[in-house]
Amino acid sequence: MRVGRTRGQQWSGWALAIVGAPALTVVLLPLRGSLNLVSDALLFLVVSVAVAIVGGLAPSLFAAVEGALLLNYFFTVPIRTLTIEDPNNAVALIVFTGVAATVSGAVGLVARHRNRLDEAEANEAILTQANSLRTALLAAVGHDLRSPLAAAKASVSGMLSPDLDLAADDQRELLETADEALDRLAALVANLLDMSRLQTGSLAIDLEPSDIEEALTRARKEVGPAPVRVLLPTELPSVLADPGLLERILANVLANAVRFSPDGIPPRVHAEAIDQSVEVRVIDHGPGVPADQLERIFAAFQRMGDNDPSTGLGLGLALSRGLAEAMGGTLLAEPTSGGGLTIVLSLPQADVIKTGEPGTREREDRRA
Repeated sequence: MRVGRTRGQQWSGWALAIVGAPALTVVLLPLRGSLNLVSDALLFLVVSVAVAIVGGLAPSLFAAVEGALLLNYFFTVPIRTLTIEDPNNAVALIVFTGVAATVSGAVGLVARHRNRLDEAEANEAILTQANSLRTALLAAVGHDLRSPLAAAKASVSGMLSPDLDLAADDQRELLETADEALDRLAALVANLLDMSRLQTGSLAIDLEPSDIEEALTRARKEVGPAPVRVLLPTELPSVLADPGLLERILANVLANAVRFSPDGIPPRVHAEAIDQSVEVRVIDHGPGVPADQLERIFAAFQRMGDNDPSTGLGLGLALSRGLAEAMGGTLLAEPTSGGGLTIVLSLPQADVIKTGEPGTREREDRRA
């Protein structure tokens, strides 16, 4: 927040100061016989106050002096001279100038004080948000980053222990455990870095026509062996997206759906072209989320009651929404009919149509 006015506001104040009093003079001249000097002075005072509100103290003081001169020249006897015949009129003009200057100064002071209060409130809000984010980050790091580190450390320590005579299968199992833990750690760190880049606007994005089916195939490999039903139309437009980031979004959303889907009811993926966009719906029949808390699932470090540290920092959906919006799309959540959660990814079409036989193709993969 700023304390002073912008250059544009200052110029607006000066413009109003220069034009306002002369314009008021033109309006009042035909009424010179109907209004007395006090009434005229009050109207000029309104102009000065308006200038103070718009442009601050300096232009309002100029408007006050300008108004006093115009009052003297056009409305004070003798007319069209700067001399003042009646001492009462001289006192009225002096009082007008003083009041205009005082009111202008007071208005400017109030405006500066208000801006300082706004700045203080904004800084307090930023500090509160930063403290909340720091607390959440420390809690997440304490639980989630420490877990894969501890697993990798334990596995490597077991391999190096001189007191253990491990068989080849045991050694391989420890190595696989360490490898899996380090993969989880790398993914967690990557999410943190990408979230940081998103917030600072430094994440590189290379938009190009991207195929939804290809991105889904790669994303499903990341998710693992869990079954996922995919139903895609045989003619589906490509989307304008960064292929790598599109894969990240789909992998995060699919992993979330798989995690909460009950046994025997795998998540489903539907896609369709709507107007100039392509919508991808990832549907699960898990416990779902209350309607009034749907937006909370996109908050950083928010896992909505998921206390399993192996599931990550709670950045997946927050990062996915940020990536979608950075590519000109949206990521929303809505309740699944019959219970569960549906995540809807919408991206603009790239006007590249993948042709094929009309209809819908369905696959269910169980990949390791």
